[in-house]
Amino acid sequence: MDSFMKKPSKKRNGIDRLPTEIALDIFSRLSITSLMQCRFVCRSWQNLLHDRNLVSLHLSQVEERDPLLIFHSDFPIRNQLCFAEFSGADDDAQGIVKKISIPFSASMPEFTVVGSCNGLLCLCDSLYNDAIYIYNPFTNYYKELPKNRQYEDEIVLCGFGYHPETKQYKVVKIVYYWIGNIEDHRIRRIRTPLRSKSEVLVLGSGSSRWRNIGEVPYYVERRPQGALFTNGRLHWLTRGVKNNGRGLIIISFDLLDERFHEVPRPDFSNAADGRNYLLATLQGCLSAVVYKYGHGDLEIWVMKEYNVKETWIKEFKIGANKPESPSTRLQQPKLCILGN
Repeated sequence: MDSFMKKPSKKRNGIDRLPTEIALDIFSRLSITSLMQCRFVCRSWQNLLHDRNLVSLHLSQVEERDPLLIFHSDFPIRNQLCFAEFSGADDDAQGIVKKISIPFSASMPEFTVVGSCNGLLCLCDSLYNDAIYIYNPFTNYYKELPKNRQYEDEIVLCGFGYHPETKQYKVVKIVYYWIGNIEDHRIRRIRTPLRSKSEVLVLGSGSSRWRNIGEVPYYVERRPQGALFTNGRLHWLTRGVKNNGRGLIIISFDLLDERFHEVPRPDFSNAADGRNYLLATLQGCLSAVVYKYGHGDLEIWVMKEYNVKETWIKEFKIGANKPESPSTRLQQPKLCILGN
């Protein structure tokens, strides 16, 4: 990045005359959409947008800034990325959804968003499960990671995150492959000779080779949600090897020591609730979104202190309005906040 920071040959005017530290502070207070417009003004402004310090400054003020959401949509256009920046101001432009053009869509037309961190997206090829890209949707910068497919029949799960202590981004691949004759299994439906083994592969920023760190002690089921990153760890839901009817459990992969751990889950009021829920992040805390079957309600549980079971709190309860007459039974329920 430093190679782009060349001194301009022409006389500096306006904001170009300010010290770099002050200019970066000014740019860090702008919204993402304003920053993207600034890169077309002049070369010196574009160079500032590639400064690593700007990323840190911009992220440090994220709590004071209006939220920005990125959507991965399959309808009406398949595999489409969009974003919407919400503003507290009362104007007509707030909340407008804008399309993101992916520069490598020709080489990877079908993809899955397996993770996001500090404004970067990790996209995985959903057809061949081999190509992986790290992509900045606002600068259009992207990097394809090294391919390392080793087995003909394999199941791959990916995660993407950043650890503040090492200041390193990491992509983690959990690969399951089969031991035995897979063709005989398909044709004759033989069950006993087949069993699966696993490998955990890690690739850190600045490295060009995947590291094999051994097996995963759990069987992580492929789910649409993918891995959730928070508190320097990647999180998955799994039923475990010996869950004894406990329902879904939460496991984590620490990006610092590169080891798997089991994270305590909430004590749901109904045992059935622990069998189907989603993970989320709320104000930097690990959270669980529980759908109450038979009621149409949602409960949002938040772990106030990470990895401390007693700090799980039911923060919100969201209920669905029930239809009052047969004529309204086919309508979609509306959501309203009922309180804690």
